[in-house]
Amino acid sequence: MAALRSICLDAGFDRVETYIASGNVVFASKAAPTRVKAELESRLAAHAGKPVAVVVRTAAEMLAVLEANPFPRAEPKRVYTIFLDRRPPPDALDHAVGQSDEKIRLSEREIFVHYPGGMGRSKLRIPAAKMGTARNMNTVAKLAEMAAKR
Repeated sequence: MAALRSICLDAGFDRVETYIASGNVVFASKAAPTRVKAELESRLAAHAGKPVAVVVRTAAEMLAVLEANPFPRAEPKRVYTIFLDRRPPPDALDHAVGQSDEKIRLSEREIFVHYPGGMGRSKLRIPAAKMGTARNMNTVAKLAEMAAKR
């Protein structure tokens, strides 16, 4: 995560902080989210030698995702938000396969999934989520908290 932090600092972002080793970084920037995304993807590709997709959310958007959790009574570690760059297609759930006891809900640019038996045991596959990145609600809450301090 030190490399990611360094890349963000070199890009001119302020108050850079990473969270757990899964590519979460919170920082302050006056640039538009589309510009931040393009800058990070370019720098990460140069660093990794291959394309690296980036999903960007503002502090307000992270808080909105946290508040939009359609499974508030479920254990936060068993509810995942799959962050996407754009709205999932309206028929995204029609193409999901391997669903057993999981519950799925679509949102603005996210897919929420409750995995009662745990994500690791699930056979669920959602093709619309392929280009996204998933974080459980504990991580979403922490990132929203960190972002609010920026």
